[in-house]
Amino acid sequence: MAGKIVTLEITDLAFDGKSVAHLDGKVVFLKGGLPGEKVEAEITVTKPRYNTGIVTKLLTKSEHRIKAKCSHFGICGGCTWQDLKYEIQLMYKQKQVYDCLARIGNLSETEIDEIIPSEEIFNYRNKMEYSFHTSGDNSFTLGLHQRGHFDKIFDLKKCHLQAEPSSKIVNWMRDYVAKEEIPVYDVLEHTGYMRFLMIRTAAGTEELMINMVTNYGDFPDPEKFIEQILPDFPEITTIVHNQNGKKSNIATGEIEKILHGPGFITEKLLGRSFRISSNSFFQTNPKQTETLYRTAFEMLGPDSNDRVLDLYCGTGSIGILLADRVKEVVGVEIVPDAIVAARKNAEINGIENIQFYEANVKDYLNAGSQEIENFNILIIDPPRAGINPRALKKMLKLKPEKILYISCNPATFSRDAANIVESGYTLPRVKPVDMFPHTMHIELVSVFYREK
Repeated sequence: MAGKIVTLEITDLAFDGKSVAHLDGKVVFLKGGLPGEKVEAEITVTKPRYNTGIVTKLLTKSEHRIKAKCSHFGICGGCTWQDLKYEIQLMYKQKQVYDCLARIGNLSETEIDEIIPSEEIFNYRNKMEYSFHTSGDNSFTLGLHQRGHFDKIFDLKKCHLQAEPSSKIVNWMRDYVAKEEIPVYDVLEHTGYMRFLMIRTAAGTEELMINMVTNYGDFPDPEKFIEQILPDFPEITTIVHNQNGKKSNIATGEIEKILHGPGFITEKLLGRSFRISSNSFFQTNPKQTETLYRTAFEMLGPDSNDRVLDLYCGTGSIGILLADRVKEVVGVEIVPDAIVAARKNAEINGIENIQFYEANVKDYLNAGSQEIENFNILIIDPPRAGINPRALKKMLKLKPEKILYISCNPATFSRDAANIVESGYTLPRVKPVDMFPHTMHIELVSVFYREK
């Protein structure tokens, strides 16, 4: 059937942003199209239980379809839903949470609050990673990934997710690398030099960092580069160079050198200051992050006698913001740079009842010290993969009274939630929070209570 052109009616949106139709009793996942539309589509892959395809022609248009703001829409792998009215995006994200809880977690009795929309639906990101790509004929591109391709990058002209001057810096950097004839990295041959351009901004202080991630070797003539870029972009407060010679195509460095400024930017959240370094994790929608944390603390209801264990703590933002409401906070994080930043952030904000440990969460819990058994609140904010099953078992042996779980993946959350509930906890409600408009991603906040 692969290659066949068929007429389909789209009925739903899938977890990964693809549209959903049915053909001959099988589900078809499509690139393109919105619910309520009739389309012509090419079937590209056939599987025993489902098919995948791509929309080739729109026959009838959904009333919820709008014109995408970005000229790169449809090519870029970022904003999958930019052609869908924002209120309808929220509806499908709410449905995504409901489906995951019911089907994966068997938690259909848990109440799902109405989703909190993002205050800003454009220019909300404080971090973007732009990739260099060479075709091998001395030409190159600098921009974002084409949808569905790890090895294809299109030349970015303007992105509407990160505020200016980010797009202008990308275009300036492309011209500079071409003019200076700096070799661009080839992800297949693992040769060349320029790999990524990362831009980080701080809404609360208007500081801006550019971080150039390259193959091994010093950046050519950094003084000349700084002299040329700063007059054009006085908003830049620091420039960092990271070297990464590993084959894995990630925008982090093994060797870091500060070329200009302090090597970090400072963001403001709920009245506190946070230093953000080039490689540390920090929530990418700062205004909505304040909403996320306010919601989390309201649901948690901490008091001055609570002892809090904050796992996957990153640069310590949750623990630092919570510290003045509780007796003690201990944060655990595996990323060394994040722990350095967390300790500095606690110092900057004058927080004395918080400690941070650099450790794998599972290893930290395996240490089994009597001290960690005295925490009555557990905070979990894991990566998209959720919690390691062995680590989760160790967490539950601590028997905290409350578990605050912030998740960026309803599927892995629902899997973990089922195990937590099975271990003697209740989950009365979850609160979805939209951090990433125009994408299929959704965050949620929940508090588990130990049954007595």
